[in-house]
Amino acid sequence: MSLTDSEVNDAAADLHNAEVTRRQIGLLSLRYPSLNMDDAYRIQAALIEHKKALGRTVIGWKIGLTSKAMQQALNIDIPDSGVLLDDMRFGSGATVPKEHFIQPRIEAEIAFVMKSALEGENISRDDVVSATDYVTPSIEILDTRILRADPQSGKARVVFDTISDNAANAGVVLGKQQHDLAAQDLRWVGAIVSKNGEVEETGLGAGVLNDPVESVVWLARRLAQYGQRIEEGQVILSGSFIRPVECPSESRIDADFAAFGSVSINFA
Repeated sequence: MSLTDSEVNDAAADLHNAEVTRRQIGLLSLRYPSLNMDDAYRIQAALIEHKKALGRTVIGWKIGLTSKAMQQALNIDIPDSGVLLDDMRFGSGATVPKEHFIQPRIEAEIAFVMKSALEGENISRDDVVSATDYVTPSIEILDTRILRADPQSGKARVVFDTISDNAANAGVVLGKQQHDLAAQDLRWVGAIVSKNGEVEETGLGAGVLNDPVESVVWLARRLAQYGQRIEEGQVILSGSFIRPVECPSESRIDADFAAFGSVSINFA
């Protein structure tokens, strides 16, 4: 049974309050045992509408769960998606204020910036290439407004919790380098990710659905099912090719993409 509109709105309000107060809520999958993927995206949409009513604007999309390892860990065989808002954007080298997030983590990704809209269930790889203005190195900042596990039962959050929580999205950091997608083989674009000068993770773009372009194809087709589309000028985070890196206070993150560029972020 699907959640009622009232239940969806209550969940979205609780998530927003958790973000504002930096106090996590319990698992929605425990509160609503029938919670499914459609319900989770309904909660996410209600959360985004609430933020838009407060003056936020949509600047793009993030795609998550693009690696086989993460999909297997959450017992799911498709990616998920979330929404990027204007107050989530940080400049490369910027410092995130202390206690701005609850439990921040980061992932290294390849970002697409669009020069034209993408719409339709039959979007192809060539369509994505034609619609992309440029690709650039990026860092996604993750946060969780939902507990990672229930303290009483020990039950871990599931993918429906994460989707409801805007796919755990909290921030985006873009590099300064801009590349023509048609001239790149993104499967071989990778990064060495360091925290406070020590290497934490490495990975290649091929870890994202075999090719990050295919990730954007997936997003465009999924949005079409809900009457939505990727808009001109939007930023698309195509998915991480590393495991999340925890970022407590006084963390400095540097993602070295070699000739593709670099991007960094600091946590006060």
